[in-house]
Amino acid sequence: MRSRLRLRDAFALGAVGLRARRVRSALSALGIAVAIAALVAVLGIAASAKADLLAQLGEEGNLLTLAAGQTFTGNPTPLPATAEQMIKAVPPVREVTAVSVVQPATVRRSAAIPAIQTGGISVLAAEPSLVETLAATMLRGHFLDSIAQRYPEVVLGYSAAQNLGVGTLGATTQVYVDGSYFVVVGIMAPVSVAPEIDDAALVSFPVAMSWLNLDNRPTRIYLRADPDQVAAVAAVLPFTASPAQPEAVEVRRPSDILLARIAARTAFVSLFLGLGAVTLLVSGVGIANIMLISVLERRSEIGLRRALGARGRHVATQFMLEAAALAAIGGILGVALGCLATAVVAHAGGNPVTIPPSAPFAGLGGAIAVGVLAGAYPAARAARLSPADALRAP
Repeated sequence: MRSRLRLRDAFALGAVGLRARRVRSALSALGIAVAIAALVAVLGIAASAKADLLAQLGEEGNLLTLAAGQTFTGNPTPLPATAEQMIKAVPPVREVTAVSVVQPATVRRSAAIPAIQTGGISVLAAEPSLVETLAATMLRGHFLDSIAQRYPEVVLGYSAAQNLGVGTLGATTQVYVDGSYFVVVGIMAPVSVAPEIDDAALVSFPVAMSWLNLDNRPTRIYLRADPDQVAAVAAVLPFTASPAQPEAVEVRRPSDILLARIAARTAFVSLFLGLGAVTLLVSGVGIANIMLISVLERRSEIGLRRALGARGRHVATQFMLEAAALAAIGGILGVALGCLATAVVAHAGGNPVTIPPSAPFAGLGGAIAVGVLAGAYPAARAARLSPADALRAP
């Protein structure tokens, strides 16, 4: 009768070989797991960061900012007083809000701090509609309300609050703004599309005019337009805001910054994937080495099986399944570790946990493929052993 090897028996033999050398098998599987975890984590972390930026892009893609140039001293040049109203008259424009830099006002924690130590914090006069137009959120407190239009209240940007050491709010939480104490009523979350807000202390326009001598001319205007008309609106804004000097007006689209950030965050993904592939290749070489040693150690077993009727392909199948099973165990562990690392990093960065569906399958498939390739030569060598030579092995 021709001998045959049932698939169930082949898997059982492979499992016996792995259990007989547990420490060696565990170390080999760990090498595969580290490589697969690195590959899955790189793809997952990059996808999570990209998903967060794309979500912002969807929200901020129709946001435009308008500003004039700068003076010789580096201060922003005010826009015409009629700029905001003229922009509101453009049909595709949905929302408009303005801010104005209050020069030379400074912000300090108290009057005891020298005026030169401003920490890079600027004072901006802002309208109540700023939060809605920028789709910004408040970490603590509230934005400038009706009371802030009459009394000295201030809202701090995220970085400004950190620089001033303001973390809690209350009636006694105040900052010193250009000779007067202002009550801090709110702290804003980071505004990715308008980073200048993060480094500013914001007061209302009426208070800025009466307390800080502002001339009520905006230095920057934020607006939202119909998504299909953003390019057309951007083209007419300089002439609408400043008909006398349209060339001095600069129009920006913050979503372009986000697109550049997406490109920057994904630029090194290919490099990290290449390093992970090299690690996987090295792990495959380790499996091949382990399997070769196993063949040499088990020559008597191979010879006995051949003498009892096992064919060369049966012996080869056994060692191929051992290598594939070893790699599959490492691949499953690596996929789990990679998903866990992605979740931890995404949660720490405040990003949604996004793992490409292809990443786990590609990782597991790559691990098994490497295991099969690594076990091919040891399996072929085991299959070529003659029963007589194998049984004579010490």
